[in-house]
Amino acid sequence: MPLFPNTPAEQMTAPHPRRWWALLVLCLSLLIVVMANTSLIVAAPDMTKDLGLSSSDLQWVIDGYTVPYAALMLVLGSIGDKYSRRGALVLGLLIFAGGSVMGGLVHHTDLVITARAIMGVGAAVVMPATLSLLVAIFPRPERARAITAWSATSGLAIAAGPLAAGWLLETHAWGSTFLMNVPVAVLGVVGALVLVPPSRATDLGRIDYVGGLLSIVSVGSLVYATIEGPHFGWGAGPIAAAAVAGVGLLAFVAWELRHPNPMLDVRKFKERPFNGSMLAVLFFFFGTFGSIYYSTQFLQFVLGYDALETGIRLLPLAGAVFVGAGVTGRLAPKLGVRLMVGVGMVIGTAGVLLLTRVGSGSTYTDFIAPLVMLGFSIGLSLSPATDTIMGSFPESELGVGGGANDTALELGGSLGIAILGSLLATSYKDKLTDLVGGQLPAAAMDTAKDSVGGGIAVAGQVAKNPRGGAEQAQTLLGAVHESFAHAIAHTSLIGGIIMGAGTLIVIAVLPGRSRTAKRPQGLPEQSERTETVGAA
Repeated sequence: MPLFPNTPAEQMTAPHPRRWWALLVLCLSLLIVVMANTSLIVAAPDMTKDLGLSSSDLQWVIDGYTVPYAALMLVLGSIGDKYSRRGALVLGLLIFAGGSVMGGLVHHTDLVITARAIMGVGAAVVMPATLSLLVAIFPRPERARAITAWSATSGLAIAAGPLAAGWLLETHAWGSTFLMNVPVAVLGVVGALVLVPPSRATDLGRIDYVGGLLSIVSVGSLVYATIEGPHFGWGAGPIAAAAVAGVGLLAFVAWELRHPNPMLDVRKFKERPFNGSMLAVLFFFFGTFGSIYYSTQFLQFVLGYDALETGIRLLPLAGAVFVGAGVTGRLAPKLGVRLMVGVGMVIGTAGVLLLTRVGSGSTYTDFIAPLVMLGFSIGLSLSPATDTIMGSFPESELGVGGGANDTALELGGSLGIAILGSLLATSYKDKLTDLVGGQLPAAAMDTAKDSVGGGIAVAGQVAKNPRGGAEQAQTLLGAVHESFAHAIAHTSLIGGIIMGAGTLIVIAVLPGRSRTAKRPQGLPEQSERTETVGAA
């Protein structure tokens, strides 16, 4: 067998002999893309201190990655289908590595945000490429197992990001959390060239660039509006972005319905398996990403764990993901998608609602059960939902399928962090005002209300001020902790209600096992492909 595989996956008469090694490369590529977001959670305090970031600056350091990531995946997945899925993976990893190098070396806020945006573009190429290559390489009987491993990697990255970043921050500056991506990306490039066969669909026809542009405008504007509006007020910018998103979505649907070769055939949303699975991914990551985001803040700011200690305490979540993935791998073929996804979402909803018990006296043990339940539900639900979404697309549109799945995932996570984060901030401000309003100078009060980190910083200043003293500082610190705990409980209740409603919708939309067992027309098995394919 040659060192560099050059026979397209679609032309192989037998399954690719290195396919399980190729899966390792795909999962490794996925790992660093997801870790790029989760690692920043624990690096944010050091970055804020070193760069002097405002609340708005920090938000865009985080979300400068999210906007291009979510907006571009559908289009870049389609381009990968037409020209080269393996080439897309390699190119995306190189772009991602370049942005990581830039982010690790610059020391200006605007440049860090730019570096994050470049990484987001790379991630938007990598993410759909990993899923489309997986489906192209693995025969149908093995595909569910491979997608289960892919899904488990997503859950692992949630804990691995903070853990790796925390370990580096013990002895290095925050720039190391960017640079750690580079060797992994290089390893991924080499592995892709050596272990992953080329794959593309040459009968795809002309790419629907107008539909692609409309999708970019719609998703990008929606993500921008949900970031800016809840956090910084619904001024002219967020309102205009929301309006553009709405008009762009209507234009996208109208264009795709009339186009002979659409970027995304929106008629698929009439298919209950596809529609239900897309909603499941969206609602599920709305609740889980948002709750993990503020739970991590509680561990750091209220319980006082450093970055490494926080990462270690997220390990139960990662372990539970693998347990859930193992369970769904065995039971999903027997019980069906609706039952597995529904049960997983019920468990995830219960995990979010458990966080309503958080109070100012809570310890890490109060977070173990919610973290385990969230991790188990990720492992249980994500794989069958993703498998269903990918099974709804013909072999020539695997990149589009991967882009659709990943857009739902990223959009759900972005909405969860933005909306639940806004509810968290509002609840925290209101509670802190009730507890200490009028007891601090206006400027100090504004800083304390801005975030839990700001409140802790003000308490530290009060302790050093002769007019304040340790007793007043301790009173303020207790009020900050109580307000943040109250905010988590209140936000978790709302998040749990939204996720619970989403669970009922998903269960109602997804068909029973007897219907999903019928394979949609036009989706041949790997051995029955008749499309014309070419090497890439």
